[in-house]
Amino acid sequence: MARALAIGLDEPALFTDGGSGRAAALAAHVGGEAVESNRELVERADVIVLAHKPAQLATIAAELLGAKVVLSLLGGVTIEQLEAVLPEAAITRAMPNTAVEVGKGVTCVCGAEGLDSLLERVGRVVRLPERLMDAATAVSGVAPAYVALIAEAWVDAAVGQGIPASQAAELVCASLAGAAALLEERGMDTLGVRREVTSPGGMTARGLRVLERSGLRAAFSDAAAAVVGSAK
Repeated sequence: MARALAIGLDEPALFTDGGSGRAAALAAHVGGEAVESNRELVERADVIVLAHKPAQLATIAAELLGAKVVLSLLGGVTIEQLEAVLPEAAITRAMPNTAVEVGKGVTCVCGAEGLDSLLERVGRVVRLPERLMDAATAVSGVAPAYVALIAEAWVDAAVGQGIPASQAAELVCASLAGAAALLEERGMDTLGVRREVTSPGGMTARGLRVLERSGLRAAFSDAAAAVVGSAK
């Protein structure tokens, strides 16, 4: 997630890692520098972004004491937990999705508001009560993976009907983008959009009936419950 955010922001930054070499690679990609320690980050950076494993928080926070502005991307780690180990910092908790890499992300945020304008540079920012952050992850955080799976299944279905794979991929990708734009333009009037293209007894009606019978809604509900449950 840190990589996607850095690429989306597209400006030089300071990076550290635990010896993986990712910091240097990212600095080479977007500009900036891989620094020697987290302590140096506190001394040089205006904003500290936490993007490590949640279990490492206590160890890493000890190296970041004195930080004034912190953006946490740590799943399942509350603002209260962050404030306990970084007492001097104004803390924003954020759950972006990887579409921030192309400036089309959705980032759910709570906590301090000073970083909203920064995150708006890579997509839409939605403020939520912290108690809804895990549920929001089950909606927007998973979106790139869910849409990729849906697109893959859709392309496979098209290929099964004789359309060459490259053309099937083009049709599906453009159709997904166009349908999303139409829904946004219509204020997410999903019922209205569906009815416009669903003639009684027609092809779309038959396809929708199969999707409903196959448990599409139940699958999404079960997946959301699984994601939220895993975050607790």
